[in-house]
Amino acid sequence: MRFSIVPFLLLAIPLAEIATFVMVGSQIGVFPTLGLVLVTAVAGSILLRIQGFGVVRRIQETMNQGGTPGRELVHGVMILVAGVLLLTPGFITDTLGFLLFVPAVRDAGWSFLRKRVVVMGMPGGSASSGPASGRSRRDGGPRTIDLSSDDYNETDAKNSPWRRPGQE
Repeated sequence: MRFSIVPFLLLAIPLAEIATFVMVGSQIGVFPTLGLVLVTAVAGSILLRIQGFGVVRRIQETMNQGGTPGRELVHGVMILVAGVLLLTPGFITDTLGFLLFVPAVRDAGWSFLRKRVVVMGMPGGSASSGPASGRSRRDGGPRTIDLSSDDYNETDAKNSPWRRPGQE
């Protein structure tokens, strides 16, 4: 029978967190320990917001250039996991969460995963079919419809395909 690490971690991590709480609480007191837990949760949410928006921006830039954002997507998942770890009360999970916010640690994780994960791009996705060429990827049509004042009026609703049901 193969040993699964998940049930072991579900038991070991909470026990290790409780032991760490007891050791830290005996050294600095109960209220400073609770304060540290709150400070790490707030710092984690701030870091998650800042770095999360940065990853989303880099994903958009890579997609606009016609590339496949494999590295950025993995970084985004790691930042999400870091945020969850920092919001979880405990010093061990906070340490792991803060480590995942360090780009060098995420790059090491990406280099480990890159050999084991295949990232597929969109078919025919080249830089020439990206938004920079003025065409949408879905239908090949223009991205913006610009109406002149002659194209739009409110009085000719009878012949409009966009009229309300029952309106004639």
